[in-house]
Amino acid sequence: MTVRVLIADDEALVRRGFTMILDAEPDLEVVGEAADGQAVVELAATGIADIVLMDIRMPGIDGIEATRRIAAASGPQVIVVTTFGLDEYVFEALRAGASGFLLKNTPPEQLAEAVRLVSSGNALIAPEVTRALVEAFTPRPCPTRCRPNSCARRSPRARSRSSRCWHAGCPTRKSRRHS
Repeated sequence: MTVRVLIADDEALVRRGFTMILDAEPDLEVVGEAADGQAVVELAATGIADIVLMDIRMPGIDGIEATRRIAAASGPQVIVVTTFGLDEYVFEALRAGASGFLLKNTPPEQLAEAVRLVSSGNALIAPEVTRALVEAFTPRPCPTRCRPNSCARRSPRARSRSSRCWHAGCPTRKSRRHS
């Protein structure tokens, strides 16, 4: 079975490069390209693709909003492929409905494999950004081993108002501005 791919990126050179990589694979076929978010939403709605490779930063509707619209319409699966491995992009892409997140420095053979994995119902996150996800959902002990309400850097009044530590890295930390 051939996996049909739609590529959305505002850079023509990136679209052409992805097309060359994927069309060289016997089981993958690029069926369309879009240079902005609105165009990819419209193309995805036609049902021509099984997978969308989506850039985040595009003119008009960005890749996150385009992913949200495609997912809401039960369209093809989306793999976000971007230069930016920022935590907020990863989280927003997944919340919008993306099934995968890759960085543009991904080797060509891994890009093709990612398309295959997601088309078979799996999810994929680039190893470079997986750590951010693990840290966001895994509590870690406070590096200073303080207990809530006992942080020596806080006044007694501040300690009584909150049961959270303010040390950087503490899972009970309430605000970054106090580290």
